[in-house]
Amino acid sequence: MTTTTHPAVEVLDRLELPAPCGPLSEAVLATLRGQSPTWPSVDDADPFGRDLQLALALGYEPHYRSIEGVSEDVEWDPSLLAARTRMEGHFLAALRAGVAGGDDVDAVVQELLVEPVEGTGVSWHLAADGEAWQFAEYVAHRAHYHRKEADPQSWVVPRLQGAAKAGLVTVEHDEYGAGRAGAMHSWLYAEMMTELGLDHRYGAYLGDTSRWVLAEVNLQTLCGLRRSLRGASVGLFAVIELTSSPGSARLVKAARRLGLGPASEYFYAEHVEADAVHEQVLRRDVLRPLLALEPHLGADVVFGIQASDLLGDGFSAELLGAWARGERTVGAPLG
Repeated sequence: MTTTTHPAVEVLDRLELPAPCGPLSEAVLATLRGQSPTWPSVDDADPFGRDLQLALALGYEPHYRSIEGVSEDVEWDPSLLAARTRMEGHFLAALRAGVAGGDDVDAVVQELLVEPVEGTGVSWHLAADGEAWQFAEYVAHRAHYHRKEADPQSWVVPRLQGAAKAGLVTVEHDEYGAGRAGAMHSWLYAEMMTELGLDHRYGAYLGDTSRWVLAEVNLQTLCGLRRSLRGASVGLFAVIELTSSPGSARLVKAARRLGLGPASEYFYAEHVEADAVHEQVLRRDVLRPLLALEPHLGADVVFGIQASDLLGDGFSAELLGAWARGERTVGAPLG
């Protein structure tokens, strides 16, 4: 199947900075602009709050793409790195306090593979009776992940070795289109956004993105950039690849029911097929050899899986709660 809509021209993605939403994000924005702000304390900040999560997201962006009007040298600004480390510590402490923990990877993976007979998440709602504007809002929120899909996991590649590295790169190769730029999942997502009347530019909805989605991608980046958290990085990747296929199938159903168009259907249909294969690769060729070589990483793998579930549940509850109240969650025009 081929899609029929495309972003008109591939141009250099430059993030346009959003407005701050609190003292932490305001200080990060000031630093990105070359100023020297007084950094606020993170001790009293909500670790899952929008201010801290937007601040972290903005602090990570120099590692990814160019930012409009921002020097690329800010990537290694000492004050930014120091502030980011403090925010990361606050965030990680809250995550560790919020999950059960443990080191039985097989048991946690088996739980992931059991689908409820009737679920209550966003994909279930959209498949059954969601509206087109709700589908578009969901896509706008998730753009923060999918427009950089597979990039956060790339940081962990040099931190692995042997079979686990080879297996993870096999999955990454597919995420990046198996050598075909037009088949990159991030590009397919941009096509879907265009079809839905959304702004497909990188970071266009960063100012509206749910704090829970920001937190999910922040955790992926944080774990990828820290060698000490390589096990958690693999656990986060495992959640995506082990659970994506059924949810994507429901989103295909939603796109068809709503008549959204071929690009919307194709993006999720691609994930139904690809992630069914990736599930086996992650279990057999990544997790198994990783833990055979470094069994002490089991607790970190479990932490990554459980933390991902915690943040995903937060996003689902936020979005479904707002929709139940008839509220819009994206302020920017959806087309």
